[in-house]
Amino acid sequence: MLPVGCTSDHRPSPDRPRWQPRPGTPWQWQLNGRADPAAADVPVYDIDGFENSAADVARLHRDGRKVICYVNAGAWEDFRPDHADFPAGVRGRPNGWDGERWLDIRRLDVLRPLLEKRFDMCRDKGFDAVEPDLMDAYLNDTGFPLTAAHQLAYNRMIARIAHDRGLAVGLKNDLPQIPQLVRDFDFAVNEECAQYDECARLTPFIEADKAVFHVEYALSTPEFCDEARRLGLSSMRKRLELDRWRQPC
Repeated sequence: MLPVGCTSDHRPSPDRPRWQPRPGTPWQWQLNGRADPAAADVPVYDIDGFENSAADVARLHRDGRKVICYVNAGAWEDFRPDHADFPAGVRGRPNGWDGERWLDIRRLDVLRPLLEKRFDMCRDKGFDAVEPDLMDAYLNDTGFPLTAAHQLAYNRMIARIAHDRGLAVGLKNDLPQIPQLVRDFDFAVNEECAQYDECARLTPFIEADKAVFHVEYALSTPEFCDEARRLGLSSMRKRLELDRWRQPC
């Protein structure tokens, strides 16, 4: 595997150039528990920010990898150590995952300091980038009257929080707003664009020389890999539990 420029002092800083993943970069996505560094010989790991320590991140860096910090930015999770910091008034309807409720993304005054603490955690553990999840609340039944304008303001706030800490940041799904947000984000993370025949909508990131990290769950690799390679996506098949298993294109 080619090294990706890690150094012994790997804490991100706004004074240093941010990491910019390029189209076609292979990756591993493991959110179930601590990262398994032997699971995949790839230059990028996307792992849970709470479940993994600074030592886990450092080990991946020693192997020549860049590391993305997964945090939930769109839903409250009752199993996170900071769950009590989120006031009841910003918690909406359940989102279909155990212990999670949509957040009222209109409340930037409440949510910004909470997300800043989470992104501080990512920076302090030495992560290179952040994958904020659930960036398309306005497309869902959240219990709040959210609009596309609310989502744009929220997503741009998230990008600024990351960049202020020297972290790259990915746009998770939210395909309709890619034209407005591609300049604000350093890469994209997408689930199931092939299943819903939407992968071409991610081309603004590829055209901007920014990676699109893409997974499918239900489709087999022969059903989506040809198109993924043609579009320049970094694609693989994963199980819904996002464990160590992967089947890359």
